[in-house]
Amino acid sequence: MPLSRKHLGLIGAATALALAAPLTAQMAPEKPGARDAARITGGTYAVDNEHTLVRWRVDHFGITPYFGIFGQVTGSLTLDPKNPAAAKVDVTIPVAKVTTASPGLTEHLLKAPEQPDGKPDFFGANPADARFVSTAVVPDTAAGKARITGNLTVNGVTRPVTLDASFYGAGKTSPEMGGVEMIGFEATSQIKRSDFGITTVIPMVSDEVDLEIVAAFTKQ
Repeated sequence: MPLSRKHLGLIGAATALALAAPLTAQMAPEKPGARDAARITGGTYAVDNEHTLVRWRVDHFGITPYFGIFGQVTGSLTLDPKNPAAAKVDVTIPVAKVTTASPGLTEHLLKAPEQPDGKPDFFGANPADARFVSTAVVPDTAAGKARITGNLTVNGVTRPVTLDASFYGAGKTSPEMGGVEMIGFEATSQIKRSDFGITTVIPMVSDEVDLEIVAAFTKQ
């Protein structure tokens, strides 16, 4: 029984798709990074400040959580995949560049002192940068995790803080994107803002501040 023109057209279209599929797969770009520890090389890395963020979250009135972001982080990471416990992290966070969803709240966070004691409600005008410097790293290499202990300085006060960090990915970008080695991590922690002298409206806005960090680094 001869095939109709319609059937021949369908067969032709199916054949064209089958032939085009391998070519399309070849043209599809691959991500440079993967959660593969074998891709990590030792050395000194600089913070990729366009892709590193610190998100802070507080409880607001016991009704909803509220969060904001610090960006434009700078700093360095030194690591040796054969000796992860020797890793060193030193990052600086520009508090003056805090971002929230409310322009009014952002302005309030950075408002100059109005009270007789001369203390700002939150960060105040022209606040000093925050800084975290690691003092110890306890890795769980099999799980791709580590506990990073260090000193966090905020508002001129330094306190010990521990980060629960996880390896996210590593790889080398394409030549078109600079051909640089990169590595990324996620981390969480919780601090009390009262430990750093920021006590306004506690407990209406929680003393506890949850931190969520995404950090990207490029090899130097």
